Amino acid sequence: MALDHNVLVCAPTGSGKTVVGEMAVAAALETGGRAFYTAPIKALSNQKFNDLRGVLGDERVGLLTGDHSINPDAPVVVMTTEVLRNMVYARSAALERLRWVVLDEVHFLQDAYRGPVWEEVLIHTPASVRFACLSATVSNSAELGGWIESLRGPTTTVVEHRRPVELSSAMLVGDRQSEVDHLVPLLVDGKPNPRGDRFDGDRTGKQQPGRRPRQRRRFRTPRRLEVIDRLGEEDLLPSINFIFSRAGCDDAAAAALDSGVRLTTRDEAAEVRSILERHVAPLADADLAVLEFGRFSETLERGLAAHHAGMVPAFREAVEECFVKGLTKVVFATETLALGINMPARSVVIERLTKFTGDGHDMLTPAQFTQLTGRAGRRGIDDHGTAIVLWSPFIAFAPVAELAASREFPLTSVFKPTYNMAVNLVAQYPREEAREVLRRSFAQYQADEAASGERRALQHRRDELAAARDGLEAIEGVSADEAAAFADLAAEEQRQRSHRDRGRNAIENSLANLRPGDVLERPGSEGSRLVVVVSSTERKKSVRVDTVTPRGKLVRINGRDEDRPVEACGTVQLPVPYVPNDPEFRKQAAASLRRVNRKRLQPPSRRADADEATQRWHAAREALEVHPLAAHPQSAEILGLARAHNKATRAIGTAERQLARRGADLGSRLDAVVGILTELGHLDGWELTAEGGRLRRIYHECDLLASLCIGAGLFEDLDAAEMASLVSCLTHEHRSADPPPPPRLPKRDLQTRFAEMARLHRRLAGLEKAAGLNPTREPSAGFAWPALRWCSGQGLESSLEEDMSGGDFVRNARQLIDVLRQVAEVTAGPTSVAAREASDLLRRDVVDNSGLERDDSSSDNDGVAAGPGVEP
Repeated sequence: MALDHNVLVCAPTGSGKTVVGEMAVAAALETGGRAFYTAPIKALSNQKFNDLRGVLGDERVGLLTGDHSINPDAPVVVMTTEVLRNMVYARSAALERLRWVVLDEVHFLQDAYRGPVWEEVLIHTPASVRFACLSATVSNSAELGGWIESLRGPTTTVVEHRRPVELSSAMLVGDRQSEVDHLVPLLVDGKPNPRGDRFDGDRTGKQQPGRRPRQRRRFRTPRRLEVIDRLGEEDLLPSINFIFSRAGCDDAAAAALDSGVRLTTRDEAAEVRSILERHVAPLADADLAVLEFGRFSETLERGLAAHHAGMVPAFREAVEECFVKGLTKVVFATETLALGINMPARSVVIERLTKFTGDGHDMLTPAQFTQLTGRAGRRGIDDHGTAIVLWSPFIAFAPVAELAASREFPLTSVFKPTYNMAVNLVAQYPREEAREVLRRSFAQYQADEAASGERRALQHRRDELAAARDGLEAIEGVSADEAAAFADLAAEEQRQRSHRDRGRNAIENSLANLRPGDVLERPGSEGSRLVVVVSSTERKKSVRVDTVTPRGKLVRINGRDEDRPVEACGTVQLPVPYVPNDPEFRKQAAASLRRVNRKRLQPPSRRADADEATQRWHAAREALEVHPLAAHPQSAEILGLARAHNKATRAIGTAERQLARRGADLGSRLDAVVGILTELGHLDGWELTAEGGRLRRIYHECDLLASLCIGAGLFEDLDAAEMASLVSCLTHEHRSADPPPPPRLPKRDLQTRFAEMARLHRRLAGLEKAAGLNPTREPSAGFAWPALRWCSGQGLESSLEEDMSGGDFVRNARQLIDVLRQVAEVTAGPTSVAAREASDLLRRDVVDNSGLERDDSSSDNDGVAAGPGVEP
């Protein structure tokens, strides 16, 4: 690795790309400099912190996340990416000896909310710093490397597609006609298994109403306990079973426990107990009882576990340690476990290939599928790993196999100016330089790359237009503009003919849908009259329907004679036996028709006349035929050239509009953000106000709303518990698909302040909507009571809300601690004191336990708020 080059490594999970990051750390230390190692989530930061301490020693490695600050002045500091971004914006003194930054999991830059942080770090970090960017395999690695080189200087891009441990993929299919379920390879010689489609015969969608239920399917989705048994038989344990639901993970672990599954020996169970006791030692017995520690312990000792963000960190970390040591054989996990945590398995099971996104269920992308299956195969232990997808009646075999075979994982930037980014740009750059900074983003780089292709296509279209125009003007007596109008008339004639044909098809279809016994209302010599359908015949291009009138007269209806679709307005019972050609049958049908009560019939709905469509077509055809060029001896050639002329003209207009949008998107968004900040008093022209200076130091999804609340004095004159309760309304997010309940706060004064917070949000959201920006999410009071109770010293049992897990409580409390610390930094006097006290009161017992040491004396670094780190 050249020490004067940046490096980008794109390689599969488990391929050893972290070695490159460790080389960058070593290079920094050799020159007497510092190295920062960043990770996207706190769990990865904690894991890397422990790994590096094991290599370099405790004194040379520090940790900075939203929760912890350990030895922050060490030569090597592990941190979340947000912490580094905040340091860069604050121009922290900690950057002075910085030589190398390792950006782990850099493909996170396409994360919808947090992705821009990676780009901000690469854009704003001092030019003297080199970067080692580590990423999963992406199909546009050359593009990503090209952007980094354009931004940071010479960059070496290393791409590796091979896995160090071979991976095979299979589908497990339950079979009611076989004692053994089928374990079918998804791929054969790298291509979809041709035998796989034999399992598609039982696939079905939703049962159609009114139809008889289908016979019981032969194939089915294997049950979870059956999957565990099969994995044991195939020597595929330990295994990670991915279930995209916390409740599903808990239910699976509980069902396995209740069924008596035991996958550990007596000695292994004893070791599990020892590990678990060490992790939960700081927790109070009362809290452990609330968390159902006894049942969790029994499950883990049997070699089973759930793993998700709803668990308290002590439980989750115990699961991770037991799994790494081979003591936990089956983990039921959400997809967050795939985000780089070092928990490889011999096999991975994916129960479903669809995930609920909040708006519906989406199929996994190839990148997501690869991220999940990348956990299969332990380097240095297994010869190969196995990824298993469970059969589903809703997804055919071929798409599953194509997903396993896909190698297309393009990385797309989601970079966009935020309020915090905008005030930092204003503080550090003149207006035009700030716009230039945006143009250095990966989003703009990708837009420019796409634009270069579009410019080539645009030039091709312009060449086509010139050729068509030259061809037209070479014909004597013809101008390009006159020919273009001629082509427009021809297009209109074709369009009206199509409308006419669709109208005729609608008539024919309506006749074909009539059934014997249907009653029609028909015009007659004495007003409307009724007829009853007795038979219909489909011919090559038309449908003929035979009807009888109340007087028994036979009336034949042909589609070509109708001017609108035909609808039945009722039905009658026809005579039996059904012999429509028998005069006696028709006579009896007429008698049935005479007994019909007209008042109970529904008149047919009126539709557009087919005659009107025909008339419009005749008018368009006449306009075309009287055009001067219609009689030209070269009219066919003229029409062909004119059509090419018009097509190229339309394509040029579309391409020019797309290019204009590509160049203006980021700048336009910055203008919109600046406009809102100006309207709300955070900017004065291109200058920060005091409010704008405050916003510079607030790093949160609701940053501007938080600043508005501070400016409105909503956090003044509150004690610590009240402060935590009200600030939690900014950090808590209602995640259920159901609408949130009415806000419920502990005190009347807090309710009044929350109402003012909601009013400020409505004003902000209105400005955002008018500017075409996505609105800031609404404040939520869902954590207001738990925050107040916990800060008041109450225990976990009384602090938890209904349906709130211990892990959710800890996650919400830690996010609240982050923002409270920021509020303390940007306010003064009693407000700052109350915010800091609230932060300290929250950090106790289960909230403060993470398996890491703490250094309270250095909780801040150069006055830079640590900013959010995200729990998985």
